[in-house]
Amino acid sequence: MTNKLQWIQDELQNLKQGGLYNNIRTLGSPQGAWLIVDGRRALNFCSNNYLGLANHPRVTAAAQQAIDRYGVGPAAVRSIAGTMELHVELERRLAQFKGVEAAITFQSGFTANLATVPAVVGKDDAVFSDELNHASIIDGCRLSGARIIRYAHCDPQDLERVLKENRSQFPRAIVITDGVFSMDGDVAPLDQIYAVSQNYEAILMVDDAHGEGVLGHGGRGIVDHFSLHGKVDIEIGTLSKAFGVVGGVVAGSPVIVEWLRQRGRPFLFSSAMTVPDVAACLAAVDLLEESTSLVDKLWDNARYFKAEMKRLGFDTGVSTTPITPVMLGEAPLAQQFSRELFEYGVFAMALGFPTVPRGKARIRVMISAAHERADLDQGLEAFARVGRKLGVIR
Repeated sequence: MTNKLQWIQDELQNLKQGGLYNNIRTLGSPQGAWLIVDGRRALNFCSNNYLGLANHPRVTAAAQQAIDRYGVGPAAVRSIAGTMELHVELERRLAQFKGVEAAITFQSGFTANLATVPAVVGKDDAVFSDELNHASIIDGCRLSGARIIRYAHCDPQDLERVLKENRSQFPRAIVITDGVFSMDGDVAPLDQIYAVSQNYEAILMVDDAHGEGVLGHGGRGIVDHFSLHGKVDIEIGTLSKAFGVVGGVVAGSPVIVEWLRQRGRPFLFSSAMTVPDVAACLAAVDLLEESTSLVDKLWDNARYFKAEMKRLGFDTGVSTTPITPVMLGEAPLAQQFSRELFEYGVFAMALGFPTVPRGKARIRVMISAAHERADLDQGLEAFARVGRKLGVIR
């Protein structure tokens, strides 16, 4: 009898031979500037813990206190018996923080996208999507059944071209872009995208997963960064990066939020965010509203690290945010570079296809407010040694 799963084994072997197999390391400590990785202490250049909140004492204390009062899980979907006082309060606070009229939370940023796109457009409609949008946006678009029309990355002129050619064919249309693109660290020209969208009566949606806690005053995000309050219909966010916890949020028009409570499938058919997660998110909002110090430190660290990497001769791409891609080209080189860094005590994973296009493999360094200058200097020294050893820099 033939092995009906042999093709999977063959594909896995191909991944290993092509340097594309993802060897997943295991953490044995809380998130922070330093981690225990596969039993070894290592400098953390991997996580999305932008502000160091994942193990902040006020955040962890809030989670523990909430468990004592409410238990752990709601054990129900939001629309039946899973909406708790904490959920309602978090949505109110997030709307206030973002400067919008309403917000609704989901289990993750991924499910927020999966809920929103199919609820807003269907098979007779169109999605105009940046060609480098995140996988969760792509999957949400596919689930909607709408026609997906891509435009050139961060190019408002090309967006206008495809809208002009196609918009009249569809009763409804939505323009979707990431705010900060997670692999390259560049920022969408949202002000120009808004202007183009307005001209064609298209709903505008931005996924601000890597902008919240990073861009705008005190980390209020890309809409605040471009002073577009009240103009962007839908802001998608995640609570698993700068907020340091887990969960997703859709903020913006109260009509859209109300509609998602009725038709957002992850809201209706998957259990609500757990109690400690919601309480921890509320504590993170408190910290962001009280001071800009963590956001300021994040940017100070990012500017220093990127300047020093460029001085060493590394190609850090087009990033204008704390995301620092170290461009290496081929996946086997990126994987070797990551392994060598780990030998020097630096945890920085290689990213290759399909996460990034073929030939654009990289080490993506995620700078955090948790890092001190000495941490960054130690990381820079490791990059310099490995870069010279592998012939990436002189």
